[in-house]
Amino acid sequence: MHDHLLTTEQRELRDEVRTFVREDVPRQLLLDLDADKVRYPRSYVEKAAARNLLGLRFPKEYGGRGLGWTSEILAIEEVGILGTSLGCLYSLPSIIGEAIHRFGAEDQKRRYLLPTLQGKLTTAEALTEPRGGSDFFGTATEARREGDTFILNGQKRFVVGAEGADYFLVYARTDPNAPPHKGISAFLVDRGPGVEVAHVYGLMGTRGGGTGRLVFRDARVQAENLVGRLNGAAEIFYRMMVPERMTSAAGAIGMGRAALDVATRYAVRRKAFGRPIREFEAVSFKLADSVTLLDAARALLWSVAVADDRDADPRFVRRLVSEAKKFCTETAWTVVNHAMQVLGGIGYTNVYPVERLLRDTRLIMIWTGTNEIMDLIIQHEWFLEKEAEWAGVGTTGKAGTAEPALPGAASTMPGRQATDPRPVPARDIEADAENAEAEGEKIYE
Repeated sequence: MHDHLLTTEQRELRDEVRTFVREDVPRQLLLDLDADKVRYPRSYVEKAAARNLLGLRFPKEYGGRGLGWTSEILAIEEVGILGTSLGCLYSLPSIIGEAIHRFGAEDQKRRYLLPTLQGKLTTAEALTEPRGGSDFFGTATEARREGDTFILNGQKRFVVGAEGADYFLVYARTDPNAPPHKGISAFLVDRGPGVEVAHVYGLMGTRGGGTGRLVFRDARVQAENLVGRLNGAAEIFYRMMVPERMTSAAGAIGMGRAALDVATRYAVRRKAFGRPIREFEAVSFKLADSVTLLDAARALLWSVAVADDRDADPRFVRRLVSEAKKFCTETAWTVVNHAMQVLGGIGYTNVYPVERLLRDTRLIMIWTGTNEIMDLIIQHEWFLEKEAEWAGVGTTGKAGTAEPALPGAASTMPGRQATDPRPVPARDIEADAENAEAEGEKIYE
């Protein structure tokens, strides 16, 4: 993040994380992860915890630092230069911690959140199913109540940490007769009897996180491990998508930055036709595009972080974080490809880390909701915002006392703080055309 946006404390935090990334993550670990020689680098998570760098947003009493999202995305970008696997494992305590801290009981915070941030427990999220994909509410995993326990049956795939995590946040159907979004519950499920790693995936990139498929066969889960309300996991899921996508976006910026650094150094050193290749516009303009895209992506993500830190309207945050996830991950993909083009043939080899970054960044446009799903959310929330604006509905969600405004006549973007439910109307741009009043020409059906 640019220094002019940071407080003194945030700059110090950034330097702390850079020290961790430089000193506690050996080069050999990255090589072994990519070669699938390491399936779950538990010591890496423990070292981050030892520096008190996990779950920065959570209160100190639960092992965090009581900071905000602006500080957390700053840290995740720095970790992101290491690649997707280590960035994801660093982020998981924050992602799962969100569910526990916001919706869990005090006992769950003590038994799970605190030891997770201390590095004593590791965690993972069991969300996707073989037949589900983007259809989260189509989950077929079931949890049946039996006394003071739930009996869990089903399977989840693409679980980062399937091999290695001590416990999982699992979504399961608890009311088969309810509408899909009203019959699912969330549980904290310990690794143990009835929890089996049925398959570990061979991945194109993002290796070393122990990504696999979990099968639950009559796994017993204590009722006290139900997170939030019975059949109330929809609320948890919608909130969880904020940290899921925020952390993905931040890690993506880190990877893009890493590739840009390599390409920039290469462009300064490499000569062709007797001149450094940075002097050729075909090269320097790719670097210029990369710098611009990363700065724009970082600014968008910073806006999301500030919005959530200030408790902006959840629907506005939902739109903005979807934009950030889409834009930041696609930016990373573009920047890494530019870097490979700058390096030419040598960039396609393992002499430089760009080929690994290319393999890693391909996944982030798919996970935590594909970027096509992000488009679906963005347009959905945008139309709702505009319809509320045109109807003269304020930030309180109630219509004002005046007549409903014409399209473009009011500005009521969710998240705006206003004492009046009818904020000052924006200019009606449509009325600025010379023949704006030619109603006979405005045919819509």
